[in-house]
Amino acid sequence: MKIFIINSGSSSIKFQLIDFENKSVIAKGLCERIGLENSRLNFTIGDKKNTLNIDINNHAEGIDQIIKILIDPEKGVLKDKNEIDAVGHRVVHAGENYSKTVLIDEEKIKIFKELIPLAPLHNPPNIIGIEATMKHLPGIPMAAVFDTAFHQSMPDYAFMYPLPYELYEKQKIRRYGFHGTSHFFVAKEGAKKMGKPMNELKIITCHLGNGSSMAAVENGRSIDTSMGFTPLEGLMMGTRCGDIDPAIPLFIQNSQSCNSEEVNMTFNRMSGILGISGVSSDMRDVEQAAAEGNERAELAIKMFSYRIRKYIGAYIAVMNGVDLIVFTAGIGERDIIVRDRVLSDMDFLGIIFDKQKNSDVFGKFGEISAPNSPVKVMVIPTNEELEIAEQTVEVIKNGNPE
Repeated sequence: MKIFIINSGSSSIKFQLIDFENKSVIAKGLCERIGLENSRLNFTIGDKKNTLNIDINNHAEGIDQIIKILIDPEKGVLKDKNEIDAVGHRVVHAGENYSKTVLIDEEKIKIFKELIPLAPLHNPPNIIGIEATMKHLPGIPMAAVFDTAFHQSMPDYAFMYPLPYELYEKQKIRRYGFHGTSHFFVAKEGAKKMGKPMNELKIITCHLGNGSSMAAVENGRSIDTSMGFTPLEGLMMGTRCGDIDPAIPLFIQNSQSCNSEEVNMTFNRMSGILGISGVSSDMRDVEQAAAEGNERAELAIKMFSYRIRKYIGAYIAVMNGVDLIVFTAGIGERDIIVRDRVLSDMDFLGIIFDKQKNSDVFGKFGEISAPNSPVKVMVIPTNEELEIAEQTVEVIKNGNPE
């Protein structure tokens, strides 16, 4: 069974073709700079990487070019596009409408469009990618896998904000959370590594990258997460500020005569690791600068690590303990320094960190807690595409959830 995974962004389409029987990647790539100059299609088939520099004016053309590569007699891996058995689409926001993956039809697309105000930057390109794929692959079943779905199990006292209740009733202002596909995947994999059912464990998942979030997963359900109404809330990130005093935007707007767009740009694009370090949003560059004596870079690393520690403590409190902590995504999987800063001196919480094990784990699975640690700590590479494929197959077999 061949599953085509589509992650459609504003000017890009990320894709994978997965052989679901053996969970292997047949082909993958990125169609980028759609509608812009110097557009191109980067793709990998087997071990061979290729770049095709071509004009790609819109997402429909991008999907067309991807499919042409997949069925190309010389470079491709399919004889015909109808060898694709199903398509799984990443969709960022499901609002309160869906807590699980759904099969896509015209009625679902209509609902996705109604949710655009909740995700104006993400849902429109997701929808464009869906419609373009449906045009090129008519009759092939397609599923939408939502970033927010896993967190729909949060109780109301965790997802509600202490604002006038009417703002929730009329505008659905509440915590939604994101990165749900990744949090679910690594929690599930962590439970497998421990040899226990996920519904018997208390797990904290740390998805740390340019965008970062954490989740408290109790008995297989997300009961809290750091991102909120938007992906801006929570941890300090590459360019996002995370948690701040909500009066600060108004203060800046008034004191600096900024408009709301400028304030939004400051908090989303100019803050976080970049804003504090003044060096980069990439933690690798920041750590190099810190090693060379840059005090602001060192401060950025301390702030980033400190906030993760705070959330770990908070989630242990709300779950009355923890069995497993998982680190994933770019920083979580590869940054030995950050993991060291986060996990050192947490013995009181049952987390006995093994520095040597930590130094040996880079971009691969590994347990970085000591053998005698009551709390296990693991690094688990995330695989959102495989999780999308698994959920796509499941919904095709079982139909839409009621």
